Amino acid sequence: MSIFFTYFELGYDHILDIKGYDHILFVLALCAAYKLYDWKKILILITAFTIGHSLTLALSVFDLVSISSNLIEFLIPLTILFTAISNIWKSHQPITKYKTRANYALALFFGLIHGLGFSNYLKMLLGRDKEIIGQLFGFNVGLEVGQLLIVIFFLIISFIFTQFLRVKDRDWKLIISSAIAGISLIMVIESGYWSS
Repeated sequence: MSIFFTYFELGYDHILDIKGYDHILFVLALCAAYKLYDWKKILILITAFTIGHSLTLALSVFDLVSISSNLIEFLIPLTILFTAISNIWKSHQPITKYKTRANYALALFFGLIHGLGFSNYLKMLLGRDKEIIGQLFGFNVGLEVGQLLIVIFFLIISFIFTQFLRVKDRDWKLIISSAIAGISLIMVIESGYWSS
């Protein structure tokens, strides 16, 4: 098996690992405001997130950026909480072009933070290997594919609830975003950043 596919599989498995549910929650929070027919917007949104975390992942692996893991463990659930609360706050408003662009920018920015969360894991895997570029690329493509599978699964579930079970779109967005906000708030509190 090539280096690319080895690291592709690692990235894919990492994002779909239930132990890393913080990244899954963030992807769900990003998607909660959209419907199935918004799939192009969601694809751009998820890709913006991937670009963000790819940048900081690379910078961290090359030792160009170093941030306390305690701070990152605090900031990651904070980004999830912010995204979920934003969905709740704007649940009654239509998604305009301006809001869509703002969402892309936020996904990119929050991706920068999440990339630092992946970096320690990837540094352990890479060790002192010299073929880092191919490994980083494979890992990030694996993450992207895993994220897209999460999105597809979520959109199918959303479609079932809103079209067949007749849950109103706004109610569905509120239910999902409120659940994510509650879980991420617990994660923020449990990070204990302010006590370290």
